[in-house]
This record gives sequence, C-alpha cells and structure tokens, in this order.
Amino acid sequence: MYDRILLPVAPGGRTSGAIPHVRSLADRYDATVHVVAAVDIVEHTLSGPRLGALAGRVESGARERVEEVTAELEAARIDVVADVIHGEPLRVIDNAISDDDIDIVVMPTHSRSGLQRVLLGSVTEKTVRTAPVPVLTVPIQDGDEDEQ
Repeated sequence: MYDRILLPVAPGGRTSGAIPHVRSLADRYDATVHVVAAVDIVEHTLSGPRLGALAGRVESGARERVEEVTAELEAARIDVVADVIHGEPLRVIDNAISDDDIDIVVMPTHSRSGLQRVLLGSVTEKTVRTAPVPVLTVPIQDGDEDEQ
C-alpha cells in the first residue's frame, strides 16, 4: 500500500515527532523513506560575504538535519533516500511526490491558529490541501522545533 513515504524535514530542527510514525509505516509496509529538506534561498540575491555565509549556514543545517534523520532511520533498518533541494518548500514537496512516485507524506505540524496562522501560513497545511496522496500530520508539542 505504501511503498514510498516522503518525510520533509526543516533545516535546523532538532526533533521530530513524525519519525516514529514514519518508522512504523516503513516497517509495516517494507517501504522506502524519502527524506527531503528544502533550502529556500534565491541564490542570485544572496551575494556578498554576509548573505553568502547565511546561505551556507542554512544549507549546512539542512544537510546535517537530513543526515541525522537518515542515520536514525537506517539504524532502524529502514531503506532511506535523502536529499537537500533548493527551492520553495511546497514546490519541493510537490515535486518529490510526483518525481519519486510517493504514496504518503508524513509531516509535523504546530497547529498554529489565529493571526499567527494567517501571517506565517503553513507548508503542512498547504500540502494537506494540495497533495494528490494522503498526508499524515503529526502534532508537534511546544519544545519540538521541526515543522516544514
């Protein structure tokens, strides 16, 4: 049923309540997990030493996060495909769904409300509304920092 699972992760996030759900699904269906981090940097606007350094830190944080999640899943004997992709997060997720023939997406959510939700939006919420596959959302408690 679920041969390919997409787990988007946020650069710099430390924990994710979504990982146990991904492990469970991957174990049950013998699925491959596709871990992806979107680095939303418009490279041509980030020129100069300070902005270039910021772009490098964001990319480095994304790579570290993907490596951490990949190592955790591989330690649980789960097949993992991992990548860091430059682009707007929703577009990166949409492309991964179609390019990798994803069957289900598992994403954390902070369940923001009110003005904060209107101003910040939510990649998870937009993914739920637009994805052509099921999206499992996992509420993240205050202390968890990984929302995509």
